[in-house]
Amino acid sequence: MTALSAPHNTFVARRGSVITDSLTMTWRLLRTALRIPDLLVFSTIQPVMFVLLFRYVFGGAIDTGGIPYVQFLMPGIFVQTLAFNGAATGIGVADDMAKGIVDRFRTLPISPAAMFIGRAIADTIRSAFVLLIMVAVGMATGYRFHSTVGDVVAGVALMLFFSFCFSWIGIYIGLIVKSVEAASSGGFLWLFPLTFASSAFVPVSSMPSWLQTFAEHNPITLVIDAVRGWFDHNVQAALNLDVTASALQSLCWLVGVLVVFVPLCVHRFRKLSA
Repeated sequence: MTALSAPHNTFVARRGSVITDSLTMTWRLLRTALRIPDLLVFSTIQPVMFVLLFRYVFGGAIDTGGIPYVQFLMPGIFVQTLAFNGAATGIGVADDMAKGIVDRFRTLPISPAAMFIGRAIADTIRSAFVLLIMVAVGMATGYRFHSTVGDVVAGVALMLFFSFCFSWIGIYIGLIVKSVEAASSGGFLWLFPLTFASSAFVPVSSMPSWLQTFAEHNPITLVIDAVRGWFDHNVQAALNLDVTASALQSLCWLVGVLVVFVPLCVHRFRKLSA
């Protein structure tokens, strides 16, 4: 009985260490990020350029139903920034693969999921810092919150959960490509149409009818509309946004992303280990 119990206990111990292993991986990645502050800087350059471009160049030509364009724009910029950070996650995984770091971790008695849970958490924390910077940029260009503290917290929580879930898509792309360059191209290839065919920069009603159907059910649109309404009740009323419905539908999408991509990432990792 004793001889048979030992393997079972080891298995349970390893299963129970997923949380500990994940937190260890998170701390490792955060320390690495702190040693490379350029990563945070370059993560904010592109969204800042989008803010300046749409706020001051294109904004005057876009009809948003009488509300200031900056109030319409910034929630879209916030969500777009977090979506693009998911692509950066894939680049990080591909870089670890190229450097042999993943091979080293495969030799250690850690849960396969812990590597990726840790990365998703670390990148979500990094996204929170980038989001804070973008809020400051938005405030500097005229954006204002017209909301309650609870609604702002709900909007931030939804965006960070969105960032965590989309990180798993990036992780999977990083595992299946052959190079960092391919991860960079593949990570953004699907994000650009998903982002621009959403309510991030223009109202969905201004799009062709065939595109409106896609845009209305686009998870990025759903997250943006929920955040837009939570952050500014005036915008919610002017655009007649059903914030609760948008939030619930976006959560269904995001849970679906986890259900699909977490097992795919673990399966791919085990396949690489075989």
